[in-house]
Order: sequence, then C-alpha cells, then structure tokens
Amino acid sequence: MKIERIDWDGRDAPAIATRMRSLAPALSEVSADVADILAEVRSRGDEGIRDVAMRLDEPAPEKLRVDPEAVEAAPGLLDPEVREALRAAAHNIVDVAKAEREQLVVPSITDLPEGQRVELRSEPVPYAGIYAPGGTASYPSSVLMCAIPAQVAGVGRIAVASPPAAASGRPSTTVLAACAVAGIAEVYAIGGAQAIAAFAFGTETVPRVDVIAGPGNRFVTEAKRIVAGQVGVDGVAGPSELAIVADASADPRLLALDLCAQAEHGDDSSLLLISADPDLLDSVEEQVAEIAASRDSVASPLLALVKAPGVQRALELSDAFAPEHLQLAFEGADDIVARARLAGCVFVGDGAATAFGDYAAGSNHVLPTGGAARFGGPLGPRTFMRRASVVTIPAAAARALAPTVDVLARAEGLPVHGESAVARSGDNAPGPEEGN
Repeated sequence: MKIERIDWDGRDAPAIATRMRSLAPALSEVSADVADILAEVRSRGDEGIRDVAMRLDEPAPEKLRVDPEAVEAAPGLLDPEVREALRAAAHNIVDVAKAEREQLVVPSITDLPEGQRVELRSEPVPYAGIYAPGGTASYPSSVLMCAIPAQVAGVGRIAVASPPAAASGRPSTTVLAACAVAGIAEVYAIGGAQAIAAFAFGTETVPRVDVIAGPGNRFVTEAKRIVAGQVGVDGVAGPSELAIVADASADPRLLALDLCAQAEHGDDSSLLLISADPDLLDSVEEQVAEIAASRDSVASPLLALVKAPGVQRALELSDAFAPEHLQLAFEGADDIVARARLAGCVFVGDGAATAFGDYAAGSNHVLPTGGAARFGGPLGPRTFMRRASVVTIPAAAARALAPTVDVLARAEGLPVHGESAVARSGDNAPGPEEGN
C-alpha cells in the first residue's frame, strides 16, 4: 500500500481534501470509450451488447436473459451458511428501508390563505434496473442493497444485470442467489457500460427502465453519468472511500484492519486516517503494512496518514473531504457528534467498522463518493420514488390568485400566462396590449 504522511497545521482543510481527491482517476479518462459503447448498444441493441463484450474480451452469451428457474434454484447451490447470511442481511436491509419509506408515503398537504391546496406526494417508479458488479469478484450484497429498497418503495418491476461468467454464460451463483432472496426473477447476463446502455435505451431483450441503481467500475459510473436525465440514476459513485478520525484511545490494529478492508476494493480507493497522536499514526502504518503483505486481496491504494492539531481540526478536514464512509474512533464520539458530519455513512465507536455497513448492519452501502456527501445520501426507497405535486384551486382561490399571476407573467413578458389565470377568475378582459 502506498502511504503518504502529512503533518498538517490545521489551516486550509479544503486544500488538503482537494489534494486527496486529485489522486483518484478522472472519469473523463474513459468518457470517449463509454460514449462509443452507449452508441453501439443504442443503435444495435442485443447485437451491439454482444459485439462490445467480444471486443472487450468479455463473455458474450447468446441468451442475455437468465432462466428464472436458474435464479430460483441458486440459493440451494450455496453453502448453507452463505445462504443464511444473505437472508440475515436482507432482513436488516428490509427493516431500515421500511422505516425510510414510512416517512415518504405520507403526503404533505398545505392549505394556503387564498383557498388553494398543494399536495406533495411520492410514488414508486414503474420499473427499476439494478446493476451488480462482477468479473473478478461477485457482489451479492449489492443486489440486496439495491433491489430490496426498490421493492420496499413499491416498484412494480425490478431487473438485475450482472456480468456473466465465461463457463456458464450466467452471473455468479451467489449473485443469482441474492436475486432469489430478494425476490427478483428478471436477471440479465450483461456487464459494464453496455448493461447501463441496455437499461437506459432498451433492446430487443431488455426493456427500458425508469431508474438505474447500483455500483460499478469507472465505465459503469461514466455510463450512468452520461444517461442521467434520460433515465433516473441513483448517483455517480466513484472508488470506495474511508476516512477515520481517531485519538490515542483507538486500537491501531482495528483501524488497520478497517483501512485494509476498504483497500480490497482496488488501487483507486481513497483512505485517510486523521489523528493528533503521532504514535497512533506510526502504529497503524506498521499494522497496515503487515496486514497488506499477508493478504492477496488487499490492493495498493494511497493511504494518507494526517497528523492534525486536534480532534476538532480533524473533523473539519473530514468534513472538507466529505467521505463515503467515516469512522469516529475517539473519546467522546457519539451520535450527536456524528449527526453534524458530512459523510455518506458515519460509524461511531470502536465496534462500528465500515464492514458492518457494507454487508449486514441494515444501512445501505451504495453511498455518495467524490465529495458528493455534501449534498447526497445513501441509496434507499427514495431513490426509486418520484415526487409529484397535486394542486387544487377552487374558484375563489382562482379569483384571489389571478391578479398576482397576471402581474408576474407580464413582468416576465409572458402575457398569455396571465390571461390564462385571469380567464378563470371571472374577469377575463384582456390587457391593453392584447386589445390592439
């Protein structure tokens, strides 16, 4: 693992955060390639998907839709402990998603002084497409994290796309089993940007969806960025991120394990440990090197070890970075301190490792990255729901509101807007300019 030590004086936290962000690969590096893939699938459908896969030396099964019977049978092919772990994780994800949905389904109704009523309501989209990464590894947890909130939201039709294995022509058994546990029978053996294109534009086999959700590599992320607006997306997520704010009370071995765990996501992960205690930073550096050397799964991202003037300054730097995951491992850390932080998910205390959130705590692991935690949040039922306003204007309200609408419309140079409102007020005499 590449390690950089920074002795920070506590000034200009945004500059340090920007320096960290600049080390991540830019999406623009793959923009042209992704645009070509999207165009190929949009114009040639299923045939385009297969041609792109062969060009990228990826499996290109003749049958893109996985037999529902294979999905249904997949849990029985797993070790019982894996199957039960999927079910346990699913149960917790369901409970958290239901709690969020309860806040969304109650409409907001406001009766205003002029007599009109404005209702804001949330409704599920009809069709959602979930992307589950694959290839060198499989991510059944991502299926659960995305498909279950969509179900809880009330989405009528949910499909999953995941890269096929060369031998079987289907996604991994664990991904198919997760689909079965989540109650998803519609699964497509499609990977990468071409899966996003299929969901966004539709093909002969894959219908167009309303919302696409799920993590992926830079090609998947850039594809989602490009199609956003033509279809809803959960966000534009980049490489995994973890920031830890700790003091001398923290266990360096635990922190090293947490950092190496996130390093398993790849070389482009962003890892940051901030502490005022140089001895803790030294110890974590030694432990990280030991763990990384003994685990083939740990990649070599950059780990920044930042010595800060104190916990408060460390929190300011963390907020400037706005990480995907934030762990608070210092004396006095509690939910009040956590509540004010800018992060996708905050973990409080020695027992709260990010790995719990990645799998089974019930929180969602599809989170904003790249600093998007400043304005975004975790995937949940809200991701799969559209908001709509319902406006009821009785005759008395129309009469009361029409003069205001008329004045503002004419001020904007849109007189017919005003005429439309006045016509409903019982006073539909045109203004001077319309009478000429």
